[in-house]
Amino acid sequence: MTERRSWAEPWKIKMVEHLRMTTREERLAAIKEAGYNTFLLKSRDVYIDLLTDSGTNAMSDRQWAGMMLGDEAYAGSRNFYHLEKAIQDYYSYKYLVPTHQGRGAEHLISQTIIKDGDYIPGNMYFTTTRLHQELAGGTFVDIIIDEAHDTENEFPFKGNVDLAKLQALIDKVGVERIPYVAIATAVNMAGGQPISMANLKEVRKLTQKYNIPIVHDMTRVAENAWFIKIREEGYSSKSVAEIVYEICTLTDHATMSAKKDPIVNIGGFLATNDEDIYRKAQNMVVVYEGLHTYGGMAGRDMEAVAIGIAESVQDDHIRARVGQTQYLGEKLLEFGVPIVLPIGSHGVFIDAKKFLPNLEQDLLPAQTLAAEIYIEGGIRTMERGIVSGGRNKDTGEHNRPKLELVRVTLPRRVYTQSHMDVTAESIADVYARRDSIKGLRFTYEPDYLRFFQARFEPID
Repeated sequence: MTERRSWAEPWKIKMVEHLRMTTREERLAAIKEAGYNTFLLKSRDVYIDLLTDSGTNAMSDRQWAGMMLGDEAYAGSRNFYHLEKAIQDYYSYKYLVPTHQGRGAEHLISQTIIKDGDYIPGNMYFTTTRLHQELAGGTFVDIIIDEAHDTENEFPFKGNVDLAKLQALIDKVGVERIPYVAIATAVNMAGGQPISMANLKEVRKLTQKYNIPIVHDMTRVAENAWFIKIREEGYSSKSVAEIVYEICTLTDHATMSAKKDPIVNIGGFLATNDEDIYRKAQNMVVVYEGLHTYGGMAGRDMEAVAIGIAESVQDDHIRARVGQTQYLGEKLLEFGVPIVLPIGSHGVFIDAKKFLPNLEQDLLPAQTLAAEIYIEGGIRTMERGIVSGGRNKDTGEHNRPKLELVRVTLPRRVYTQSHMDVTAESIADVYARRDSIKGLRFTYEPDYLRFFQARFEPID
């Protein structure tokens, strides 16, 4: 009998999308035209697209069938009420304000709660979240544990909050200057690292002492729940659905990009237990998104989200979803490629500082590496380092995150293990020629979220 039995996906392929194969010369021309920014590549020039897991997932037959039941009434769509019930049943939140995607919800909660001069502590920043906080007059403060900034540290819950850092901020600025604590599950910028239930309970206890609400970035909450199930004592016998529900009960409000966990191509929402916040956000969504019963989504999209929520918390689905990420990470480790440990949930994060130690951070090692991976195999990844970090809003200087990463992100239910093998081998080939790689410099830099549209050129 084998010691370890292989696992397989809990689905079969019903339809395929043909991919275009390109030559190295074609890829060199494409990346040059894109200003060495993988976000500016045309999708037809990409072979394996691992740029993001946001809206790039494969919906199920049930979700596609649900889209045929779209009620496109301008007001009071039946699909809104299906979505509302799914959020109440699986996530525990009482009230729903739908938005076109997650950043719409971030905008609503920031403009509703944050005042000029406020400080918002959180377990590592996320790009759009921090920008909305700053546009509302706030300042983000990182309170994640120090282990999260060490790519080689294998602490199992690197998304945890450092309670001493949170207390120190409360003591320094005063509770009246902290509108909420931002808690992300499966922390993206840390490499898809989870927060433990025990730590979240401690955060909840401390915030309740000061009557500070918790806003939950629940984009990948089911993936976080899987790590709690397999890593945290007392949870191995609980289902992912049960763990997800418990996580949500420890928070007050939530923002969701439904393009991730709920496996859809567009959609999001703000959920809350506070009726006053709900009414204010309901009023704002009409101005910025759409009526409060569709909020920028079509009825068919809301139906797909409702069904996707139910599918996202199934143990078999999450086991395979996270399992594929683990598979890719282990393959890269076999080739000696330096990655964030432990391997995260939604992607493998390459440590660009260790991959390209000859490049200083000002030479944009992660941006450079993402471009080189595309040139090598037509595989699109993305930078998560100094370019994503942006500039300090007061000094104009680069924010210099300790982590300089390339995110190799896996869409849900899209690629096979063979695609993962090709990806790992292509990255390994780049690693073999790493000493010859030169850096990049900016040729164009937009004011906000520069990583989306910035352009670069090689440094000779």
